[in-house]
Amino acid sequence: MHRPAPPPLLLMTSGGTLIAADRTLNHPDAGRPPRRPLPPRTFPPRHVRTPRPPGRFGAYRRIFAAPGATAFTVGSLLSRAPMGMFGVSLIIMIATTRGSYALAGAVAAAGMAATAVLAPVVARLTDRYGQAGIAVPATVWSVAACLVLLLCVRYDAPSWTLFATYIARSTSPNTGGMARARWAHLYRDDPAARHVANSFEQVADELCFMLGPVLAAFLCTALFPEAGMLVANVLLLTGVLLFTAQRGTEPPAPGRSAARSGSLLRIPGLPALLAVFFCTGVIFGALEVTTIAFADARGHASAAGAVLALQAAGSGAAGLLYGLSRPTGPATTRFAASVAAMAALMTLPLLAGGLPALACCLFLAGCATAPTMVNGMTLVQSLAPPARLNEGMTLAVTGILAGISAGAALAGTAAERLPPGAGFWLPAAAGAPAAVLALRVRKGTTGTRT
Repeated sequence: MHRPAPPPLLLMTSGGTLIAADRTLNHPDAGRPPRRPLPPRTFPPRHVRTPRPPGRFGAYRRIFAAPGATAFTVGSLLSRAPMGMFGVSLIIMIATTRGSYALAGAVAAAGMAATAVLAPVVARLTDRYGQAGIAVPATVWSVAACLVLLLCVRYDAPSWTLFATYIARSTSPNTGGMARARWAHLYRDDPAARHVANSFEQVADELCFMLGPVLAAFLCTALFPEAGMLVANVLLLTGVLLFTAQRGTEPPAPGRSAARSGSLLRIPGLPALLAVFFCTGVIFGALEVTTIAFADARGHASAAGAVLALQAAGSGAAGLLYGLSRPTGPATTRFAASVAAMAALMTLPLLAGGLPALACCLFLAGCATAPTMVNGMTLVQSLAPPARLNEGMTLAVTGILAGISAGAALAGTAAERLPPGAGFWLPAAAGAPAAVLALRVRKGTTGTRT
């Protein structure tokens, strides 16, 4: 600290006169400029917290900072949970009450075919009149038709009523596509945020496909045969109502004229992209049926569900980590690379000699699924006009569903006529044309908005 200067020293001269002597010459601070006082120390209030630096998953927290994003995501997850429940619930319900797996499979196939036809129509109407204006009545119709199906099963109605009612419930909207359309609208000027959002949506899909069949099987066997279908419809209706209630995040309806601008199949690159989705569906359907037949042939049919869940777990983990990476290069290049990786990894199940080895192979093979789907949906968002985004993504989902049906049918035939495990050649065979078609998507696209 600065020391104060001492008072002057009075000296007497020889004449008796008092004079002041400069005593500061001997002061320690003599000759130095005066020091500036230190500023007072300030302390933040105790109730104010220092913000934490963004962690490993900060990118996912950032996309949910948009108002209403969390609410519509919760609704989307509730409405998508039945995706993995309807098929298992239908099979168990009809097989238990009617004693016929053939009838159950035929009803499920009819419903999937009707979905492939009606889903794009519902999506087109959604783009034209808005999500809330179409999704709610379409869901109410679907739930009502499914309740009639439950009554027909309960009271032993003729078999044709099962087909009619299950086909009628195919108007259920594609909430996964609508959720992706909302993310694309919220972050239309932020490609990095859209990449994270698409990765999150893929993880959500995998989670629904992992937990849905398990929940459906438990409800149908522990309670009553119709319990799985009943709970699935409750979740669907609740989720859609919550999802559509978030009007602030809904993309604006462009009007009737903007939504009728020709077929989306005329867009360069989009037909090849949908063909890749079809091949991907063939991989999914063939893997599922062949894995079940492979486990059954070794006397462990009950373990098939857990083995298939590992494939979804690998895809979900890869999607979560892929969302944290920064996408580099054109989306078409990333898509072609991910499809090539998926095609290569789908040859791994051919090397499995038992269930433990097959589980490991499926987990590794699933790791390439999420990047393929994330980049594929990013391309759909880039190629389809903003006014018809939901229709474009629904076409992609429809292509996957059609591929699943074809793959399951081919794998079922192979399981009956060929040795167990021979059906694993189907995913490997479907991966090769998918990789070639992915290159055609790259050549047919001059640029993307990613």
